[in-house]
This record gives sequence, C-alpha cells and structure tokens, in this order.
Amino acid sequence: MTASASRFLIAAAVTLALAACSIPPKPDRPNLRDEAPLAGVAVTVGTGASGWPDPQWWNRYDDAQLAGLIEQALAGAPTLDEAHKRLGTAVAAVEVARAQGGLSSQANAQVQRLRLSENGLIPPQFLGFTWYNQGDLSLQFQYDFDFWGKTRAAVAAAVDDARAAEAERSAASLMLTTAIADTYFAWQADQAHLALANESLGVLQRLRQLADKRVARGIDSPDSVHQADQRLAQLRETQAAYTGAAKIRLAALAGLLGIAPADLPRLEARALPIVDAALPGSVGLDLIARRPDIAASRWRVEAALRRVDEARAEFFPDISLGAMVGLQSLDLDKLLDAGSRTAAIGPALHLPIFGRGQLKAAYRASQAQLDAVAAQYDATVVDAARDVATQALTLAQVDARRTERNGQLAATRALETTAGARARQGLVDDRTRLAAQAQVLEQRDALLSLDAEAVSAQIALTKALGGGYQLAGDPLAAGGAGVADSHIK
Repeated sequence: MTASASRFLIAAAVTLALAACSIPPKPDRPNLRDEAPLAGVAVTVGTGASGWPDPQWWNRYDDAQLAGLIEQALAGAPTLDEAHKRLGTAVAAVEVARAQGGLSSQANAQVQRLRLSENGLIPPQFLGFTWYNQGDLSLQFQYDFDFWGKTRAAVAAAVDDARAAEAERSAASLMLTTAIADTYFAWQADQAHLALANESLGVLQRLRQLADKRVARGIDSPDSVHQADQRLAQLRETQAAYTGAAKIRLAALAGLLGIAPADLPRLEARALPIVDAALPGSVGLDLIARRPDIAASRWRVEAALRRVDEARAEFFPDISLGAMVGLQSLDLDKLLDAGSRTAAIGPALHLPIFGRGQLKAAYRASQAQLDAVAAQYDATVVDAARDVATQALTLAQVDARRTERNGQLAATRALETTAGARARQGLVDDRTRLAAQAQVLEQRDALLSLDAEAVSAQIALTKALGGGYQLAGDPLAAGGAGVADSHIK
C-alpha cells in the first residue's frame, strides 16, 4: 500500500469517527391505523350485497347517456388535466433524483487567449512571449458510492411522491365521475317531477272547472274557486322550480365536462334506477386500500420517512471516485497530438464538520414533516370511515322511508279505486275521484323524491368506498415499496 493511500484511509477513519459522534438514531416507522373505525356499521339496502364498486361503477346503471358523459369528461375535463400535470411533475422529479446518484460524466472543451502579467511570477521576457493560446479537451467522470443510502432515499421519496400523485389523480377522477352521475340523475328526477306535475295540472284544472260550475249554479260559495286557483298557482310554481332546476343541472354538467351548455349532447328522460347496495363485509379492513385519498396519504407518509433517511444520511461523509482524461496544449496545432494527453484519477472524501447545526435543523424538520403527514393520514382514515358510515346509514334511512311511502301510496291508490267505483255508481260526483287522483300523484311525487335521494346516497356511498380504486401492496410494509429500484407505471 502506498503512503498516499495509507494517509487517505487514515483520514477516512478519522472523519468516520468524528461523524459517528453526532449521527442521529434511525427513526422508527410511524404507528398508523391498519383498519378503518367502522365496527358496528353493517348496513344492507335492497335484496343483494353489491360489495366493492367496480372501477367503471357507472355501468351498473345500464345508461348509455351517463356512460357517454363520463367518458367525455374523463377524456378532457380541466380538473383531470391539472391532476395529470401534477403526476407528470412528480414523475420528472423521480428522474431528477435518479440522475443525481451513481456515475456522472461531462465533456469540456475550452480555447482561451491569455496574456501573462509583466509583474507576475514568471515574467514574459523569460518565456519570450506575452500572449499565448491554450486549448483544453477533457472527459470527466465521477462515481458516488452512496454507502449511506442518501441518493437511494431521495429516489425512493420521489417515487413515493409520484405514487401519491397517481392516487390523487384517481381521487380527482372519482370526484368528477360521481359528481357527473349525481347531477345527471338529479336532472332525470327533475324530468320525472315535471311529468307528474303535468298530470297533476290536468287533474286540478278539471277540479277547478267543476268548482266554477257549482259556483255558477249557486251550489258552492266562490271560495271553492279561489281555493282551486290557489292550488293551481302552487303547482305552476312547482313546475317553474323544476324547470329552472333542470336548466341549472345542465349548466353544472357542462361545467363538469369543461364545455358550454349549448355543446351538451341532447339528453332523453329516463326512469331512475333501482337502488340495491350493501357495505362489503371487510369494509373496516379493506377501506384503507380502496380509497385513493387514503392511498395518497399513505404514500406521502412513506415519502416523508424516506426524506428522514435522506436527511440522516447527510451526517455521513460522501465518498466518491473521480477521473479525468483529456488533451491540453499551449499550441492549438498540437492539441490533438498524443503528447498533449493528460489524465487524473483519485478518491474524494467530504464531511461537513462545521455545518452540523444546519444538518440537525434539517433533520428535525424532516421528522416534523413525517409526524405531520402521519397525523394527516390518521385523520384521513377517520374522515373516510365517517363518510362511509354516514352515506351507508343515509341510504338505509332513505330505503326505510321508501318502504313506508310505498305503503302510503298503496293505501292512497286503494282510496282512488273505491272513489272511482262510487263515482261510477252515482253515489258521489267526480270531485271525490279527482281529489283521490290528486293525492295519488302527490304520493308518487314524494316517493320519486325518495328514489332520487336513494340514488344520490348510493353514488355518495360508491365514492366513499373508493369507486373501484385499489392500492397495490402496502407502501409501509417492511422491506416493501419505496426501494431505489421502484418504478412508475
């Protein structure tokens, strides 16, 4: 072993000993929730158990109009475009982090016209010239051994950030598709309410005609006509409300698609779908892997943990190997001659002994960031569990109300049947039959409102259950994701 090599090893040993005195301990992995707090929330609506939503959950409604709107939105909605850009930025950060480690090289070429100082170390009169040319061509190589994993941690953190951005993009897509479906079915409900209002208008107009005839013959007081007019005005106000609401829904749909209302495809009125849903049996355990916002938060925790590793690695010395080959000549005509070649090779050791305070501050900041994202993760899980419980219980409540409303509708229809029979027998006039018809229409309208609430609650539950998203693997599993050879698909 040469004397220079021995001196280098001694210097390396001394610097390592100095570094070991102030290196912070390796942090423990954060203790995160592995189950959503949903014990006791087991709700079934309808006759079947639908389980977890499908990635294209809207197809269960078998509505080509809805599918077309969602496909158009997914192809070019502004909110998704922003999410795509965030993902692209995160993926680019992965490449930047990878480029900072391992072998690096660069080529240099330089030509200079230089003048010697007449009062310098070597006066020009000894050399015989004052001005001279110098040409340099070189290739430089440096390999960072990354013994302490600083570069690997930086790459892993960037990969995890990119995975979080991908999950956030899925969350943005879920928010968009559920908003479109909810708005679309609300528009369909408005159309159904308008159809019932038109039926009611015909019944109330006939009742008003009968009241007018009875007043003209002196049978009833004019108050009966005024009451009929009042009911007609209320109904027309309801019609105006539903007509306006339908226009607002279309404007909202256009906004979700990122187009003008005039560019929306023509929509046909269709009956609302039948709601049949249930919470999956494993919802408490699996919700963490099924919600994109939870997945994104989980990847952020992993990225923060890797950044703590990166900050800790800064306390260790950097050891690298550098090399250079090139050509150098004062005579440009001889720059490419074999005699102009030059070379250099040697190790380098860097230890920021006098910057320990700054390194400690950076390390404490990375730990604080880890604590913050871990707390945010727990809050996200709790919020998700509350969302699932709220939507599931809401759907169950609406379903129970629909059952009772169906009973009221059946009883009202029975009254309509008996009123019609008595009218045909001449026992009562048409007012009784028409009044019974009006009550049936009111019950149908109330049931329609509950049907619309049920569809909206089912869509909200689909969103709360993650809308078909599934996290591939656990990023915080020991020895799992976040290693340097991770990649983005």
